[in-house]
Amino acid sequence: RASIGGNLCNGTPSADSIPALIAHSVVCKIVGPGGTREVEVEDFCTGPSRTILEPNELLVSLHFPAPPKGFGARYIRFIPRNEMDIAVAGVASAVTLNDKGTEFLSGHIALAAVGPTPIFAEEASAFLSGKQVNSDTIREAGALASRSARPITDMRGSEDQRRHLVKVL
Repeated sequence: RASIGGNLCNGTPSADSIPALIAHSVVCKIVGPGGTREVEVEDFCTGPSRTILEPNELLVSLHFPAPPKGFGARYIRFIPRNEMDIAVAGVASAVTLNDKGTEFLSGHIALAAVGPTPIFAEEASAFLSGKQVNSDTIREAGALASRSARPITDMRGSEDQRRHLVKVL
């Protein structure tokens, strides 16, 4: 349970490692009685604490593709207070920039704690490709990512707060 694979198999929507795996385009290798299959990590979680694993299947490995030149990634989250280590919202971003660092060649944005599963923000990710690196582009990607969120209101934060946090993070 204390491994990245165990964290993924737990399927918790607020897990910090899963959005990072999504942002890094990780592929899961699953083995079971029916053989071996590979699944993109963004398709692994199917609901709160539910995954695509069938009875008697095991996640046996995670494949991290080699990052290209100009690649960078970050995960950042907002927690309500120091003694509670569960994100109200978390965002993982991975981008590849051109040689001058002035244009996004690609982007992957993933969200935590703002839906029933970790979320790959496809529209926001695709938006970055070919755009200039500047505050306006980043702000628009944040707004698009926020629209991918499907948050709830609970004791840690409201739906509106979570959508706002996705934009900011």
